Formats: sequence, structure tokens, C-alpha cells
Amino acid sequence: MLMVKVTFVKIGFIATTNLVDALLDERASRKDLTMRVVSSSVKMDEEDAIDAAKLALTVPSDLYVVVSPNAALAGPVKARELLLGSGKPVIVISDDPSRKNLKESASEKLGYIVVTADPMIGAKQAFLDPVEMALFNSDAIRVLAVTGAFRIIQTELDKVIEQIKNNETLKLPQIVIEKENSLAASMVTNPYAQGKVIAAFEAARRVANLSTEGTFKVEEPERYLPILTAAHELMRQAAILSDEAREIEKGNDTAARVAHFSKGESRKKTKLSDKYS
Repeated sequence: MLMVKVTFVKIGFIATTNLVDALLDERASRKDLTMRVVSSSVKMDEEDAIDAAKLALTVPSDLYVVVSPNAALAGPVKARELLLGSGKPVIVISDDPSRKNLKESASEKLGYIVVTADPMIGAKQAFLDPVEMALFNSDAIRVLAVTGAFRIIQTELDKVIEQIKNNETLKLPQIVIEKENSLAASMVTNPYAQGKVIAAFEAARRVANLSTEGTFKVEEPERYLPILTAAHELMRQAAILSDEAREIEKGNDTAARVAHFSKGESRKKTKLSDKYS
């Protein structure tokens, strides 16, 4: 069996950063895939991004996946340019501010996935501490998981891995994750749960607007602190809506599970006691 080698280059943090590689092998059982992660941690300026990319280039890889906030910034752009110089395909996963740049930059060797519901955090010193940062990301992860955004990312990366395994012509993703394709990927079936999924997704999108306003556009603490607090409260409510949608599906025994097996194939079941097919 051909082993596909994927290297993730993480530059800065969005919520997707935390679990993107684990989405591809949730039980560490795949025999067709090996993964490595290189990270500049929270830093994403040019020097740090270039260092991470150079380190990634020392790892034998069939595919590079770059994950960063606003992939149009100089650091992530430099990193992907270096990786593209290897001749290997590159997929960039980023948030909504990168949409225009990634659409303009896409090519046969450069794909992208824009996650519009992965919002900016309220990054003002007067507001954000390590606990608030961790709570915000945990809320965002719940939204991305339940609403189907994570399943789109996992599915699209799996498609490219399968193409590499079979020596097929690569068709890299060029996808913007929005409410309707996310809902379809969520496999949520109850109409009330579907409404909660869309509400959670759209609330998370709105969080980004509030966080951007409070972090970059408003200078007075008496103004920006309530705005940033509102952003994080809205993120929490989006997480609660996601939990409620998941609980409805669990109560109906219709919470879909799509698991990876050893050869890389995915199998689905809906009822908890069912066998995978």
C-alpha cells in the first residue's frame, strides 16, 4: 500500500489549526498516511513563517497543508511560495479575510479552503488572557465540528490523499465553506437541528466582524471592551446552539458517524448500534 506523506505547516492560530491533522486519522489507525506538523506557533510574521516553511521542506512530503489566519498576510504568503518551490502541491486553509487573495492565487499546484465560520479572536491585551483564548477556541471548535465545516476539510483533504495514492491528476480544492455546504456536510437531519446549525454558523461569522471592529477599529477601552465581550459571548451562544443541534440528533439516534479505517477509506453509520457500511 502506498504511504502518503502530508506535512502541515501551522502559522499562527485559527480554531481549525488545533485539530486539522487529527481530523484525518482520529484513531491513529490508518496505514496509508503519515503526517508531520511544523509550526511557528502564535507568530506569523515573515521571519517566523519562512523559518517554519524551510523546516517543513526538510521533511519528505507528498502534500503540504498551510493553516493560518488571513493567508493574504506577508508571512503566510512567503511560506506558501517557498513550499510551492518544492514542486509539491500546497493547500491553504484560512479564514474569511483571505478569500480574495486565495481565489486570485489558486492554481494546479495551489488549492484552498476558506472557513468563514472560523472567526478572529478578540486580541486586545485588556481583554484577552490565556483562559479567555482557550475558551474561545473551544467554543469555535464545537461550532466547526457540529456545523459540518470540519467534515468538509477532512473530506477534501482525503480526496487529494486518495488522488496521490492512485497517481491520479490532482484536483486541489477551491472551496469557501459557507452555511449551505456546511449544513449539507453536517449530515444533520432534524429540521429544528438544521436551523440551529445555520444559526450557529452565521453567529460565528458575525463574531469575526465584532472582533475585527473591537481589535483594530476602536481605540477607546470603554468602547472596545464591550464590543470584544459581545464577540466572545456570541461565540459562546453559537457553541450552545451547536450543542443543542447535536443533542437533538443524538436523541433521535441520527447522529451520523463517518470514521476512517486502516486503508484510508471512510465508512458511515447513523444509528449508534449500527455497523459501519
